[in-house]
Amino acid sequence: MSTTCPQSSSCDLYPCKQKRHQHQSSSFTKIRIRIRIRIHSLELSSATMSVWDDLELLLDNPSSLTVPSSAGATVKDKANFKAEEDVSALRAAIEGLGTTEKTLIEVLTQRSNAQRQLIAKAYQKTTGRTLVADLEGDTHGDFEDLLVALVTPPDVYHCREIINAIKGAGTTERTLTEIFASNSNAQINAMSEAYLAETERLMIHDLKSEVSGEYGKTLLILAEGKRDESKNVDAAKAKADAKALYEAGEKKWGTDESKFIDILCHRSIPQLRQTLIEYKNISKKTLQESIESEMSGNLEKLLVAIVKCVKSVPTYMAERLFKSMKGLGTTESTLTRIIVSRSEIDLQDIKAEYKKLFGCSLYSQLEDEVSGSYGDALKRLCGQD
Repeated sequence: MSTTCPQSSSCDLYPCKQKRHQHQSSSFTKIRIRIRIRIHSLELSSATMSVWDDLELLLDNPSSLTVPSSAGATVKDKANFKAEEDVSALRAAIEGLGTTEKTLIEVLTQRSNAQRQLIAKAYQKTTGRTLVADLEGDTHGDFEDLLVALVTPPDVYHCREIINAIKGAGTTERTLTEIFASNSNAQINAMSEAYLAETERLMIHDLKSEVSGEYGKTLLILAEGKRDESKNVDAAKAKADAKALYEAGEKKWGTDESKFIDILCHRSIPQLRQTLIEYKNISKKTLQESIESEMSGNLEKLLVAIVKCVKSVPTYMAERLFKSMKGLGTTESTLTRIIVSRSEIDLQDIKAEYKKLFGCSLYSQLEDEVSGSYGDALKRLCGQD
């Protein structure tokens, strides 16, 4: 089966879509593209599985869940930063005849979140208005959502994403899974505090009323933010846990989900990495493969996300970004959330994993998939390779 991009010869491994106007020649062409996208989705599953199967370097690579670092950031503090100058530029862009989106992008994407908070404070002191209110009044759609996300403190932004995921008629489990599987205890506890300040309710209580079953049980354990943070690895315990997981799944008729939930939600990241290696030694399959064959639905997706983040949060995020842009239509909320929230943590690492997995740079994919001021802002946050 060929893996040549149906829309570009520049990517040898996966589809990296060219400008849409180049592919409007006929309905037949569109149908062929849709069929090939489905084929590439199947190939993606196979190729990314091989990445997730590789456990050799697991113990030597630091995890962003245990070692906080901004070394992989694409956005850092701006040198010679002066909040008053940025406020003047923003006021001119917003208060003039027509909003100057280019200025908004240049200022807000090229300052760290801490610097944006200083800008917002100075803006309100100078104008008597909040920067968020003015951005909401002068921009719209995905661009507005992105700018508001940029000027919101990270813990508050994530807590609002959780609120949006659980409010209304249905719960957006994918968003909850991504947030709670990929964040550390400290990040989750900060979200919980922000949630209480925003709503005057406990985040854990609101989640309890919205999620249920084994998926709900797993999510609530993660939402407590109490995972063991020890950096020491107990090899004997890893072997015992691997054996217990094997006997709870592969070896028995039916699956004891509670054993998977307990181990994956409570053990430290270094301990789980050793357990993944021991599991493959016993089962000859990866734990991810076993979960995918033994479970289904939202519980399967959450446990797989935990395993993936134990291995590599940047690879997990690269995969999430690709899935948000593949096929017909783009999930802008996912793009915004990941690129904004990881821009000061590990977006450089995510970009590297993206290119390794999909044969295209994240920047070029954004160039082809999103347009206008929203696309320009995302690309500035991402940065070229």
